[in-house]
Formats: sequence, C-alpha cells, structure tokens
Amino acid sequence: MENKLQQLTQKLYDEGLEKGRAEADKLVADAKAEARKIVAEARAEAEEIVKKAEAKAEDVSKNTMTEISLAGKQAVGRIKSEIASLIIAKATARGVKEAVVDPAFIKEMLVAVAKNWNGSDSGKVELQALLPEGERKKLDAAFEESAKELEAGIEVGYSKEVRTGFKVGAKEGGYYISFADADIEALLAEYLRDKVFQLLFKA
Repeated sequence: MENKLQQLTQKLYDEGLEKGRAEADKLVADAKAEARKIVAEARAEAEEIVKKAEAKAEDVSKNTMTEISLAGKQAVGRIKSEIASLIIAKATARGVKEAVVDPAFIKEMLVAVAKNWNGSDSGKVELQALLPEGERKKLDAAFEESAKELEAGIEVGYSKEVRTGFKVGAKEGGYYISFADADIEALLAEYLRDKVFQLLFKA
C-alpha cells in the first residue's frame, strides 16, 4: 500500500513537473516570438526613419544646390551688368560732359526739342529754356551769333539751379524736362546697355 502511494505520488509529481516544463517552454517560446516581433518592428521602424531622413537630406541637398546655382547666376548677371555699366560710363561720361556745355550742341538740342514738342511739326511752340548761370558769357556770345535758329518759339533764360546742360518746358507750364549730363548719360546708358552686353557676352 505504501509502495502504491509512493508510486502514485511519484506519478503525480512527474506529471506536474512535465506539465510545468511544457508551460515554461511555451512561455519561453511565446516570449521569444514576441521578442522577435518587437525586434522586427523596431528594425522596420528604424529603416523607415532612415529612409525618411535620407529623403529629407536629399531634398535639402537639391534645394541647396538649386539656391546656390540661382545665386551664382544672379551674381554673374549682376557682375555682367556692372561691367557693361562701367564700360558705358567710361565711354560716354567725358563726351557727354563736354557736349552739355557746348553751345552748338545745346542749340541743336533746343531746336530739336522745340520741333518735336508734343509732336509739333511746325516748331511754333512756346517753350522756355533755362541754361547754366555759370556758362552765361560763353552761351550768350554763341546764341547772339545764331539767334534766328532759336526763333522756333524758345525763350532762353539762366538759372543757378542748372549746373550743366539745360532744362526746357512749356512757357508758363510750371514744369521742366532736364537735359543735364547725368540725364543724357542715363538715356545713353539705357540705349547702349543691350548693345554693349551683346558685344561683351553674346559673341
């Protein structure tokens, strides 16, 4: 009897131990499977983060290169424009400064302005021209010699405000158009800019 009890006890113990081991093995297997799943998910997430970071870095790189390229083109364009402006200024400045105090040039300009004022073909417009006070003696002498050329309706006067060239406007009109050296240089520069640019950079 005692032997049977011992056998039964041993059997129960063995069965319990085997059942415990089976449950423990199942728990370990489940834990390993869960760990593998977590690791796989973590790797996938890490790969996704890396892909996004690489894509963003590539975008930033492309945008940076585009901006650098654009800035470079703008800088080259600005430099070319400055070079053209310097050449125009160098080529025209001296001639313009001499021309705007030359009586013959001023007379021709005044007559041309009078003939073309408001599209007038007759030249019979009432204009007033203001000349540099500092050039009065030289200009008086020149205009006296050819006063008839200015009989196109231009009244000539002098002003201390006019330093070079002349100003012309409708008599009693209240405004004047300036033909100072800076104004003529600006007109010439606008006209010559494309031509100089073509010569320098489009050859």
